[in-house]
Amino acid sequence: MRKNKILAYALVIVSTLIATFAFYFWQVVKSPNINVDGEETAVLYIPKGATYETVLDSLNKHELIHDQISFGFLSKFMEYRDAVKPGRYEIEPNASNRTIISKLRSGDQDEVKLTFNNIRLKSELAEKLAANLAIDKEVLLSKLNDPEVCEKYGFSTEEIMSMFLPDTYFMWWTLSEDEFLDRMKFEYDKFWTAERLNKAETTGMTPVQVSTMASIVQSETNKGDEQPRVAGVYVNRIKNGIPLQADPTVKFAVGDFALKRILNKHLSINSPYNTYKVKGLPPGPIALPEKRAIDAVLNFENHNYLYFCAKEDFSGYHNFAATLAEHNANARRFHTALNQRGIR
Repeated sequence: MRKNKILAYALVIVSTLIATFAFYFWQVVKSPNINVDGEETAVLYIPKGATYETVLDSLNKHELIHDQISFGFLSKFMEYRDAVKPGRYEIEPNASNRTIISKLRSGDQDEVKLTFNNIRLKSELAEKLAANLAIDKEVLLSKLNDPEVCEKYGFSTEEIMSMFLPDTYFMWWTLSEDEFLDRMKFEYDKFWTAERLNKAETTGMTPVQVSTMASIVQSETNKGDEQPRVAGVYVNRIKNGIPLQADPTVKFAVGDFALKRILNKHLSINSPYNTYKVKGLPPGPIALPEKRAIDAVLNFENHNYLYFCAKEDFSGYHNFAATLAEHNANARRFHTALNQRGIR
């Protein structure tokens, strides 16, 4: 009788332990374990070469999980500790340990939404990318200045910036420098359709030259409706053997993009980008040419204008002229307006 009672007690204890363990295991697997308020998504970055300890340190540092013990227990059970994969992972609110670990273990990373524009220099591009992707800024910059790397993509070191078309792209955070360059060449080739290539040939320019002119046009005006007219001026000047005399190229040559006035000392600088001294287009873009600026060059406006000057109302638009006398009159009005505002 006493043995039966002991056995019954033992069964109760074992059953209780099993139920407790089963409940705990259910909680470990199914219960939410993300420390995020509301509907905000947590983002975890796991660099190349990271270990499980690295992942755990990152989770703890950013306080992304409530229960570290349960996460560690299931990580071992699901054999994640030896299966760490780099990437950028978005983790939804209320995600369970199992959901999180399954995602990390499978390497099911989420893409980065990358937008770049308003970039003039290679160093600016490299810095922008390094801030958003697991790319080494110095390594990328070195490649952009390497003649062999640039030649691989069909450009010189001066021309290579025309390959990067400002836009919004979705990319893996773990993209290597070479993979990024390959992706940009793919996007570049996709943009340059047969129709655009034919238009470039009609203008007598290569795609790189079109991009170079487009970079000057967009530096002169951000008014999309005016860009084809500005492009027409530069086309006319090239046809007539007249230097472009584009102020933005002088700013690029000087390295001072905040210049309000171009002075004689700036015009005298010896540089292939100084279009006051060198006829034709500079050797490469002075900024990343936007798609609409490239299309503005390809669809330039046919007219007889050879000059343009900023309007004295500071609207961002320009006065255009066919003769130097007309242009000088426009320029005087603009410089008078500058003086009245105390801009030097």
